[in-house]
Amino acid sequence: MNKTQYLIEEPIPKLLKELTIPASTGMFFNTMYNVVDTFYAGLISTQAIAALSLSFMIFFLITGFGYGFSSAITALTGNSFGRKKNHLASIYAHKGISFLIILGLIFSIFGYLISPLLFKLLGATDAYLDICLDYINVILYGTIFFMANFSLNAILVSKGDTKTYRNSLIFGFFANLVLNPLFIYGFWFIPSMGISGIAFATVLIQIINMFYMLYKVLQTKIIHFDRLEYYLPNLRVFNAFIKQGTPASLNMLTMAFGSIILTYFVAHYGYKAVAGYGIGFRVEQLMLLPALGLSTAVLSLVSNNYGAKQFNRVKEIVILAFKYGFTISTFGIVFLYIFGKLIVAQFDDDLSVIQYGFDYLLVEVWIFYAYVVLFVCVSTLQAIKQPKMIFYIGIYRQIIAKTIVSFIIVKYFELDYIYLFVGMFFMIYSAAIFAYFYTMYKLKVLCNI
Repeated sequence: MNKTQYLIEEPIPKLLKELTIPASTGMFFNTMYNVVDTFYAGLISTQAIAALSLSFMIFFLITGFGYGFSSAITALTGNSFGRKKNHLASIYAHKGISFLIILGLIFSIFGYLISPLLFKLLGATDAYLDICLDYINVILYGTIFFMANFSLNAILVSKGDTKTYRNSLIFGFFANLVLNPLFIYGFWFIPSMGISGIAFATVLIQIINMFYMLYKVLQTKIIHFDRLEYYLPNLRVFNAFIKQGTPASLNMLTMAFGSIILTYFVAHYGYKAVAGYGIGFRVEQLMLLPALGLSTAVLSLVSNNYGAKQFNRVKEIVILAFKYGFTISTFGIVFLYIFGKLIVAQFDDDLSVIQYGFDYLLVEVWIFYAYVVLFVCVSTLQAIKQPKMIFYIGIYRQIIAKTIVSFIIVKYFELDYIYLFVGMFFMIYSAAIFAYFYTMYKLKVLCNI
């Protein structure tokens, strides 16, 4: 049985587990990668942790487009495989690589130009600003490698392969443990780079992983180098990527802006609050990883089964994904309530920073169920080629509602830090409820189920 037939014929519970577990494992190591970065930044200074938090927002602003358009590549390629149009799938794969590399080059330049302004807007000045720029400028030089990996992984996911990316992320984590101190403090001919060393290690790991993932994609025979013109830009195919990927990319863009907006209001409580929020955010991601892995599995399975017109299986995938996600979320809530403060304390010994990080977790863990709904719905809409509403949901929850709620809590009523996230709780749940009913309506209309 070929891989496409496998995805549209095997039992759904089995497939969800086979795709979700490797994806979640990879994301766990990716988050632990960020945790390692945060740990070593903490050894430099609290300002370095805060700088890492600010830089992450800007980097997310750029790579969010890569993630959005890579999901478009997965959806279009997966749909083509489901319809048994393998040549069309190969075209999407070849052009997808060149599309994202070009996009990476554009955003690398764009990010270099706007990052100083954004950092200043978020309150970074003097030495604090210099630390932020030292980190983000190195990351920006390596943006094309991030984008190349997004495109290669998109091709693999369309064939139901979530293990290759998992392997690359596991390697990245262990390599980061070695390379971070090496580049931060220097050794032999390697100079001491400080916070720039954290960024340099990240770019080097991305380059190594790019060659590994390219090797795995070439083994699938979906792409090749026999005719290099296959990689040349094609306006028709690029338009398909833009049409399918723009809503998801803009949704990621709204997430980046939403993070910047939230960081702006958190900064009202001081840089220690920013540091605590940054730590808490990374710890929170550990428990969201299985749900994110689940969303990757949903994108792969729904795109293939929708293309093959296996509509009853599409509905089963979505419903079962909700059930699995809610079970996982319950475990995450219990775990972080018990161990959250202890984990936050490993990154900074400042009691104020620790309390800010734990206060964030106390509220955020209860939003896990809403995140599961949003992740599954977004992947489903992308997979059935109905991505437009993704952007509007993102605009509501990440920009409009977040700005209004944050302003009222922080500026108007001048409430304590923790109430800012209480406001986020109600806002995110309202978005999740709408996303659920809209997705179910679309499935009913398109699939008659």
